[in-house]
Amino acid sequence: MTLPPTPSSPEHGSPGTARSSAPGGPVPVALDELDALLRGEHGQPHSVLGPHPAADGSGVTVRVVRPFAETVTIRHGSAPAPDGALETALSHEHGGVWVGVLPLAETPDYRISVTYPDGAHHVTDDPYRFLPTLREGDLHLIGEGRHEQLWTVLGARVHRYSGGLEGDVVGTSFAVWAPRARAVRLKGDFNGWDGQQHPMRQLGTSGVWELFVPDVGSGAHYKYAVLGSDGVWTDRADPLAGWAQEPPETASRVFESSYAWGDDAWMAARAERQPVAAPMSTYEVHLASWRRGRTWEQLADELVGYVSDLGFTHVELMPVMQHPFGGSWGYHVTSYFAPDSRFGDPDGFRLLVDRLHQAGVGVILDWVPGHFATDPWALARFDGQPLYEDPNPQRGWHKEWGSHIFDFGRNEVRNFLYANAVYWCEEFHADGLRVDGVASMLYLDYSREEGEWSPNRFGGRENLEAVQFLQEMNATVYRRTPGVVTIAEESTSWPGVTQPTSADGLGFGFKWNMGWMHDSLDYAAYEPIYRSHHHGEMTFSLVYAFSENFVLPISHDEVVHGKGSLLRKMPGDRWQQLANLRAYLGFMWAHPGKQLLFMGAEFGQESEWAESRELDWWLLDHPEHLGVHALVRDLNRVYTDTPALWTADATPDGFAWIDANDAPHNVFSFVRRSAPLGGSAAATSGEGSGSAEAAPDLVCVSNFAAVPHEGYRLGLPAAGVWDEVLNTDAESYTGSGVGNLGSIEAVAGDHAGHPAHADIRVPPLATVWFRRRA
Repeated sequence: MTLPPTPSSPEHGSPGTARSSAPGGPVPVALDELDALLRGEHGQPHSVLGPHPAADGSGVTVRVVRPFAETVTIRHGSAPAPDGALETALSHEHGGVWVGVLPLAETPDYRISVTYPDGAHHVTDDPYRFLPTLREGDLHLIGEGRHEQLWTVLGARVHRYSGGLEGDVVGTSFAVWAPRARAVRLKGDFNGWDGQQHPMRQLGTSGVWELFVPDVGSGAHYKYAVLGSDGVWTDRADPLAGWAQEPPETASRVFESSYAWGDDAWMAARAERQPVAAPMSTYEVHLASWRRGRTWEQLADELVGYVSDLGFTHVELMPVMQHPFGGSWGYHVTSYFAPDSRFGDPDGFRLLVDRLHQAGVGVILDWVPGHFATDPWALARFDGQPLYEDPNPQRGWHKEWGSHIFDFGRNEVRNFLYANAVYWCEEFHADGLRVDGVASMLYLDYSREEGEWSPNRFGGRENLEAVQFLQEMNATVYRRTPGVVTIAEESTSWPGVTQPTSADGLGFGFKWNMGWMHDSLDYAAYEPIYRSHHHGEMTFSLVYAFSENFVLPISHDEVVHGKGSLLRKMPGDRWQQLANLRAYLGFMWAHPGKQLLFMGAEFGQESEWAESRELDWWLLDHPEHLGVHALVRDLNRVYTDTPALWTADATPDGFAWIDANDAPHNVFSFVRRSAPLGGSAAATSGEGSGSAEAAPDLVCVSNFAAVPHEGYRLGLPAAGVWDEVLNTDAESYTGSGVGNLGSIEAVAGDHAGHPAHADIRVPPLATVWFRRRA
């Protein structure tokens, strides 16, 4: 493709003012227009700068801004003037603007040669001779808020033109949405941070400002200088930057990926996967404190092997989007499209995801569309007034978190967010998004007192625009990236969180089961002698367990801010604490719902989590903590090998109580069933549980008493041999070793409504799993 010069026409940035010039003289520009250009207040710099052919073909006027130059010359190389000259000298016109006329009929491919009083000499291409890099169709979609790949047209994108004077022209196209800005300049390390040299043009009424700058490539630092509607210049990071400068520095960086993915098999399988009916055991990680000082590449070596060895099916990464303050854990984002530069460049993050996929581990990213950071160089009041944030302070400010709330009623803002969700799934192969703070988005009165919120148009407390956004985001993500899952952190009784948008649901794949988490942790914190009085706290979750598709979250929020570690929540001496922890984990892994465990709990982290230090890895030198670690590995192994624990996870058919009411013994017992091919899990009950149509049932018995129960009669779904496939009291986990010698024999005969029974040994503070032998 040949290089397209910028014509002087309204379509490509000229105000369309008719101009004439004396024969051979430059096309004239009014002095006040030049002054506006130099002040950075000219919205159409391409109408003044760059090449402008005379209507009669007598020459091409070229203007450039070089305030401190001594001489400026245009080199037009292979297009010599009639006198054979290959260069044309420009003369200083006004305030650093230089002008001259190339004695040519058409605009050539030219370069600008500049000398300075100190002897420095630079030859550069001219950004103002190129057409816009955005198409009309892109601008139309941006205006309607329907550009699903927004990052491909906004931000900084390396761009190539072929057929130039010196070969292909490679540069970067910069484009930013700032609809109420008076002007926007581009400044960076390629122009000495002098934005006067690179004023940007406004593309019609789209609100987009654009400039292609030749010879700027991957790695360049830049910012936008925005003259806001308030008349104030501010330097801004690029909202769609793909790379950011490492904090505390705040510039954006150009990045062109060269990464070659190796996860084709994973991605093909993902597209066919149904996550609700698949195993999902998730290890939640705060990368900066898992091990301190690691890069993406080091994490790809260390984290991948660790998670694979433990058998987790997924990792969930606390926010990896660029954020300036590490103590925010990533939840106050400034660059939504940039992986955290503290760990390296974006291809390093691609490597981490790729390695996890090749090891069979999915990647879920914590994503924060509910609020954003207040830093004045980022999104806040981006063009001089609220743009990304809701202008109504009763909707646009989150007083609990001290952050701005997005304007969900604005098409372009919703587009920015749902395109960002798609971006992480498509560009970085993320397998899921855990959406932070959904409850705060759904309710207008969230964390607000009476008089601090205004109702919706129907008089209610529901944020209808946020609901629309969440439905739009989920529908778009699931349509574009099959097999990906979205997960809502939602703590209220909002109906239909995981119902499809076609049924007026929010469209999430899963919802965090905050009720189960609170109830079970409250129960586990009691001394065993008191637990019988709180038995219902462990059974209540089954009243609503199948109303949504749930994740059971023991997340970072439960082990910080004075709550103590998961181990320290448990009562008793150290042996009892560890036994309680192991019993709890065994109960959790068998309970309906997918599991999520925050890092450190897998080996009994002693201290409360803090983002400023890494985990207490030295605990793995102690057998009792290594025992917890070994238990988690075995939980994951048996879990993934037992379809009864996940194929019918979200339906009542996959679960039945054996005894929900044995409060005197602090015992809970239940059966988990898989879904047979072409049928429901209910068909596997009774004698059919071992049929060829379904995998064997699994029975869970959890004893939260501090004493064992000998000869405990357990009702079972079928007679036969039931193997003890997991016992959290096993000596290999540093338990007391009370067990059933590897299996039990169930005999036919009704017991408490079950067709078979067996007398078993139930170990103290332990969970035992039995699986029927085929």
